[in-house]
Amino acid sequence: MTSMSILFPKTPLPSYSFQKPSITHFAPTFTLPISIISKPKTHQKLRVISSSLIEPDGGKLVTLFVEESQRDIKKRESSLLPRIKLSKIDIEWVHVLSEGWASPLRGFMRESEFLQTLHFNSLRLENGSVVNMSLPIVLAIDDQQKIRIGESTRVALVDVDDNPVAILNNIEIYKHPKEERIARTWGTTAPGLPYVEEAITHAGNWLIGGDLEVIDPIKYHDGLDHFRLSPSQLREELTRRNADAVFAFQLRNPVHNGHALLMTDTRRRLLEMGYKNPILLLHPLGGYTKADDVPLSWRMKQHEKVLEDGVLDPETTVVSIFPSPMHYAGPTEVQWHAKARINAGANFYIVGRDPAGMGHPVEKRDLYDADHGKKVLSMAPGLERLNILPFKVAAYDRTQGRMAFFDPSRPQDFIFISGTKMRALAKNKENPPDGFMCPGGWKVLVEYYDTLVPADNGKVHAAVPA
Repeated sequence: MTSMSILFPKTPLPSYSFQKPSITHFAPTFTLPISIISKPKTHQKLRVISSSLIEPDGGKLVTLFVEESQRDIKKRESSLLPRIKLSKIDIEWVHVLSEGWASPLRGFMRESEFLQTLHFNSLRLENGSVVNMSLPIVLAIDDQQKIRIGESTRVALVDVDDNPVAILNNIEIYKHPKEERIARTWGTTAPGLPYVEEAITHAGNWLIGGDLEVIDPIKYHDGLDHFRLSPSQLREELTRRNADAVFAFQLRNPVHNGHALLMTDTRRRLLEMGYKNPILLLHPLGGYTKADDVPLSWRMKQHEKVLEDGVLDPETTVVSIFPSPMHYAGPTEVQWHAKARINAGANFYIVGRDPAGMGHPVEKRDLYDADHGKKVLSMAPGLERLNILPFKVAAYDRTQGRMAFFDPSRPQDFIFISGTKMRALAKNKENPPDGFMCPGGWKVLVEYYDTLVPADNGKVHAAVPA
């Protein structure tokens, strides 16, 4: 990511509560004892009215865990049901759904929800309100699995070792229109899309939706589970810190000083607007990523160094892992990233250049227009409550020896260091310009590339775990 920007504040819609779900997945009637931060019309100055956190989509944060006292009973029930074995990505989606990141969804999508997502990037609730939902959250099965399920209305979801993970109730099985799903989500069916090849191309020809009962909270036992705060845990932590504004920053790359400049300047601007204690949610993506991305364990080590070196203030920063898999679906996917952070309590979202984008898998160009992500966020249905602020581009200023906001009156003084260039420097053990990244963070990045194992063709693919 060569530069970062933030969008404009938008006029909020009122919050909604609803009497009953129109689709089984939607949460039942509930009114949280919190109020939305009241925000003015687009052309008025932003003012702090309430220090409460923004309401989750649908008015209630959905959690889909079985009560602890019922877990053994559910495990016994699951042993009597038809079984579906989950892939690693499937389990990541169970994690996402179980904690309420996709509120008000209550399970894998049924066909009506799937179609709304594909065609409208949103779901309409019974009372007419709209929540954003830009990515299908679905579970694929093959013909043999469909036959084994037969007339059953429930199935057990199990991991690779056949341990029960969840029960899917009131199921609906429908066709998996792979080509349409790919075309509408990515805007192309070109070969080489990482998530498509990993999770869709070889998946079954059917999708199964239903209401989830998750038996145990999802854990990965990788030394990072303490960073995986659920939306409810994040809301508790943000409330404990007396946050009156929460600004979320998602990334899947190491943090350089341009990112830090953007985050610290965001806080400064929020203080100028009248907020007393804006808190940064530094929220790296922790699910599936493509092979050439820096693995999560190394990114987390690098992020810790950024805080240790004082580049970001630990007192005003919450670091947590977002469990969603990565699609690299550009303007479509960035809506999901923003929507999920609303459910975690964020009312400001920082968006960068070409968010969730990647290079075209066949042609030598970006897959998406670099500015479309931020433009789409400013117009997306269901995201009207999310505040977005304008920012200039950040780049390395040679005259100051640090990352700074780009000054178009002297373009010759600035260097744009892309992620590709950053990775090349680290691989070759070359130092970036002083002031590009904190020394501790850069050392972690170099150490990671030292662990890469060369293949016979001279390329590198595997990394030794951190």
